[in-house]
Amino acid sequence: MTKTQAQTEIIKYWLEKAREALASAKSELAANRFSFAMNRAYYVCFYTASAILLKYGKRFSKHSGVRAALHQHLVKPALLSAELGKSYDRLFENRQEGDYIEFVQFEKEQVEQAIQEAHNFMEEVKKML
Repeated sequence: MTKTQAQTEIIKYWLEKAREALASAKSELAANRFSFAMNRAYYVCFYTASAILLKYGKRFSKHSGVRAALHQHLVKPALLSAELGKSYDRLFENRQEGDYIEFVQFEKEQVEQAIQEAHNFMEEVKKML
């Protein structure tokens, strides 16, 4: 397998993980597990961002690295809209709060909006691949 073929397979892998995370977010929302749904909504974006950044030859092991690179290599040069960059940031922050801060609770409408933002992010980034 060539390096290009391997890269293509890894990108497909990340996109499949993003699709699974989106399905999981919807299932968690339906079960009224809002914190878990918010977590999964963020991961839709994280996996999708990992895929597009790999297309540009960038790989990161930390969430903060993916976030910074997304802004540096895609949002700042206007390859990805500033609004999608803000969506990523909101989902990142919500996931951080939901996973690591005690007593954080999300409302159903907030989670529905997050899932829609994650879906929009994934669909727009897929157009770039």
